Amino acid sequence: MVRRDVWFASTPGVNVQTVELQILAGGGIAGPMRELAAQFERVTGHRLVIRFGTTPELIKLATGGDPFDLGVTPAEVLKDADARARFAPGPTTNIARVGLGVAVRAGARKPDIGTAEALKQALLGAKSVAGIPASAAGAQMLKAFDTLGIAEAMQTKLLPQPAPPKVVEAVASGEAELGIFLSNVLIAPGLDLVGPFPAPLTQDVQFTAALALEPRQAAVAKAFVDFLTSPESAALIRARGMVPG
Repeated sequence: MVRRDVWFASTPGVNVQTVELQILAGGGIAGPMRELAAQFERVTGHRLVIRFGTTPELIKLATGGDPFDLGVTPAEVLKDADARARFAPGPTTNIARVGLGVAVRAGARKPDIGTAEALKQALLGAKSVAGIPASAAGAQMLKAFDTLGIAEAMQTKLLPQPAPPKVVEAVASGEAELGIFLSNVLIAPGLDLVGPFPAPLTQDVQFTAALALEPRQAAVAKAFVDFLTSPESAALIRARGMVPG
């Protein structure tokens, strides 16, 4: 539960006016972020406006000139020099991480993906695969294809999607035989999660919080980061298929 005194502490006895917090966030953490933002809003009275996107979209949003207060983005966003310049210097805060998974339509046969070779054969045997190449998770997916030596073969099978909900939709509708994205996103109605990518074909995508270079609501942004790293928030993040921190 969010404690009002977390952000009242700096001004005891003062009735702090509620504000609007502008946040940039990765689409892969949208599920838990929406729930946690709603909890924060209920207790504090603040309004959180979250713009979700893929890594390229978030880089464009961060560098586009529109004001924002906080980012909870894949670490890859902060590796872009132009985007990093729009965030405050200094340490950032890790919020959650998760690796790639494979999903099928609910009730469909689950292929064996327990080893790299088994995953390779499952991918080669699939008629179509939904994913988001233009994302941090998509970059890992393409790297895995390359490592497995099937990058060329997958070009005709891959059905690029613009956002995580579209990956779920494509698999649930039968448009795509397999879905590849962050495991937590693939735990959804209409889908059965086959399992995670076998090691060492994937690394976790790390979602990191960083204040904007010139936040309009710095105190409330810091309070929200504190909330995201609280034991209660960690429990919800874990329950939604991600690893806190």
